[in-house]
Amino acid sequence: MQSKATTPDQYMQELPEERKAAMQQLRQTILKNLPKGFEETMQYGMLGYVVLHSKYPSGYHCNPKDPLPFMAIASQKNYVAFYHMGIYADENLMNWFKEEYAKIAKGKLDMGKSCIRFKKMESIPYELLGQLCSKISVDQWIEQYENKIKR
Repeated sequence: MQSKATTPDQYMQELPEERKAAMQQLRQTILKNLPKGFEETMQYGMLGYVVLHSKYPSGYHCNPKDPLPFMAIASQKNYVAFYHMGIYADENLMNWFKEEYAKIAKGKLDMGKSCIRFKKMESIPYELLGQLCSKISVDQWIEQYENKIKR
């Protein structure tokens, strides 16, 4: 469900009560572990973590007016979604994440190309997601984006 919130704080305030604690902990985990140069913003109705135009003037190839997306989190209808473009672009990082997740998870990984879905708030592996957040610097992300995604 896309939010109409215009700021991250407004987004957090509008969350359903049963999601607020998990989303707040997830947001804090990201902010604590996010490499320098990424910025938190609202993008596509979600909390987005992006490379601003001041660092990457070309912006996102789908819409150059948008900053380059890297990660996002969202409270969807039936789950909390964690989007990480780095695992979409880097097979080694994807494999690392899957292996680490299997070591700690009680259930099967529910994942798309860049979206990890958590239906049970108590199953969110905050520490592992924090490690994932810290694995790619802004410069590494820009290089991966230009070499593997941007066409």
